Amino acid sequence: MRTLIYGGSFNPPHLGHVTAVVAALEQREVDRVLVIPSGTPPHKELAEGSPDSPRRLELCRLAFGGLPGAEICDIEIRQDDVDYTVDTLQELERQYPEDEFSLLVGTDMLLSIDTWRRHDYLLRGRTVYAMARDKGETDALREKAAQLERDWDCRVRILDKELVILSSTEVRAALKERQGQDMLPGLVYAAVIAHRWYGARPNLPWLREQAYGMLKPKRIPHVRGCEEMAVQLARRWGEDEGRAAEGAILHDITKKFDGAEQLRLCEKYGIMTDTVERRETQLLHAKTGAALARERFGVDEGIYSAIFWHTTGRPGMSTMEKILYLADAMEPTRAYGGVEELRHLAFEDLDAAMRLGLQMSCNAVRARRQEVYHVTEEALAWFNSKKEE
Repeated sequence: MRTLIYGGSFNPPHLGHVTAVVAALEQREVDRVLVIPSGTPPHKELAEGSPDSPRRLELCRLAFGGLPGAEICDIEIRQDDVDYTVDTLQELERQYPEDEFSLLVGTDMLLSIDTWRRHDYLLRGRTVYAMARDKGETDALREKAAQLERDWDCRVRILDKELVILSSTEVRAALKERQGQDMLPGLVYAAVIAHRWYGARPNLPWLREQAYGMLKPKRIPHVRGCEEMAVQLARRWGEDEGRAAEGAILHDITKKFDGAEQLRLCEKYGIMTDTVERRETQLLHAKTGAALARERFGVDEGIYSAIFWHTTGRPGMSTMEKILYLADAMEPTRAYGGVEELRHLAFEDLDAAMRLGLQMSCNAVRARRQEVYHVTEEALAWFNSKKEE
């Protein structure tokens, strides 16, 4: 078995890593590539906000799992000590004595490989595959390759397939700026966003695509309008526009589920329900939507709470909660008596708009001869008392 070792922190595993493995396999000189994420890399500390070793291993499974010929190896993840390539290689040679091992490295690794621990053992008589991160590095790689071949009787192959040129540092920086979805395999990006690793914030077009797929088509215009209004209100009242957009995009992601499914989700997420909610299950989509948004998209507590209370309101609402409540009530597709006044007031006096919105909600429920939910009544009473103060 001709086995190629591809080690690294893979923090996170990106499309540059994936295309490198594909390029190596296309040489048809190896039978498999062992992707080996490091547990404790010797040459650098892991970036702030990085997942722990077992989770980086899982990200590698998501990134490379669909590639024929690629296997994920946890040999370094299982070790407590600093991971040196030579130790890993010797252990693999003990486990697979019939295999012929070679190495896959990037530009910076090849240029420094003869400073690695026991580099003589790593290089002598072996094949090393190297990938250039950009065209300007090819000459330096070829010069280094000639020196290594001369000094260590090894064979250096420079992958000339056009690769995706990326660095993990670049990817992590992009994730913080609501970018990076085009730099990662789709499953990896979704996992990073779900856990908000690296300080990642979701790309909003990607988030819309995910959320809209969870809605009935007729609800999409409402959600789109809610996002538009929430962003405008956030800009007016000094809140983060991206966070407001997240809450609006996700606020109705469980709206399509019937009462039985809403109750099942409440049980799954440990959401307490009262008699009115179990009878009027349409109230529950806000709570189940908040829970699903946190689980699948990693929303922070402020956005979670805004989604949770966007239907009923509550006493002591935060600014973000008010913004989402009002955006839901007065987005451009809404057409009912008093909505224009509500739209005007929301940009003049947020609390006054909340009083009006909650009062109109209570009036509408009573007009249908239904019971006003007690939390909405408590919220209205709180805003009225705040006005009197």
